[in-house]
Amino acid sequence: MQVLVAGGAGLLGGAALEALLEQGHEVSVLSRSSVSDPRVRSIRGDVTQPESLQGKLEGHDAVVDAVQFPNSPIENPKKGLTFERVDYGGTRNLVDAAKAAGIPHFIGISGAGAAPDAEFHWLRFKWHEEQYIKENAPGYTIFRGSWVYGPADQSLNRFLSFARFLPFVPVIGDGKTRLNPLFVNDLGRHVAAAVTNDRARDRLFEIGGPEILTMDEIIRTALRVAGKRRFLLHQPTWLMKAVASVAQHLPGRPLTPGAIDFITMDPTSDTTELREVFGLPLTPLAAGLATYLPKGSASGAPPT
Repeated sequence: MQVLVAGGAGLLGGAALEALLEQGHEVSVLSRSSVSDPRVRSIRGDVTQPESLQGKLEGHDAVVDAVQFPNSPIENPKKGLTFERVDYGGTRNLVDAAKAAGIPHFIGISGAGAAPDAEFHWLRFKWHEEQYIKENAPGYTIFRGSWVYGPADQSLNRFLSFARFLPFVPVIGDGKTRLNPLFVNDLGRHVAAAVTNDRARDRLFEIGGPEILTMDEIIRTALRVAGKRRFLLHQPTWLMKAVASVAQHLPGRPLTPGAIDFITMDPTSDTTELREVFGLPLTPLAAGLATYLPKGSASGAPPT
């Protein structure tokens, strides 16, 4: 099949792209800049600018919406990099363009905890995004992903980066936030499978890893796999928000109070329906990390 991946150069889209190619699909990548991968067709377009999508989606059998703004979840309103403009608005534009092109299947990637009355605005926009897909796409599959990790993620890798030069890893909050971390390659494989799985049409699935772990357990597992011994230094959330309120004004906008909320929320996913429809394995955290982190010392004592 001919499949277009919007955001195919990013973490989520890249995983979907690889899985689609492995299954023998012909893949186009929609991106704001040209994609040099010779295996795919590169299409220039920006989902926040609907005119840039006109006449560029025809001939595809499915569209995968994996668009994220740079440095997500750290929003930068001055540059238009927000959940409202890119995630919600961009999805609306992409759905409209796909519908106009006669594409029968739209695959969206949402987030665990999406709801109209969710505490955080990004989850409210994700819910509105889902509703727009359901109401306007000729056919759809939506995945509500939990906390995603992988070689190019901007979350778990940030924790590990501290271990390169500090004797400790700073953890925001008490470390008891509960998550079922999702290996990005598992997300990619499910997206690719949805293209040809008729049972996945017009349905929403929660997707997450097979283990529910605390943030402390996640970081300790990553340290163990990477062969590093570090202690975890917990920082009060209120203190880190105060730091972030200053850091958001620094060049590059390295941290924001909203990003602190994003890091410390605890959405988990119920994968019962996902497993029943797709039957694909979900990767335990240590096994996923071992595919790209340097091999750790199995005999070493776990970090404290």
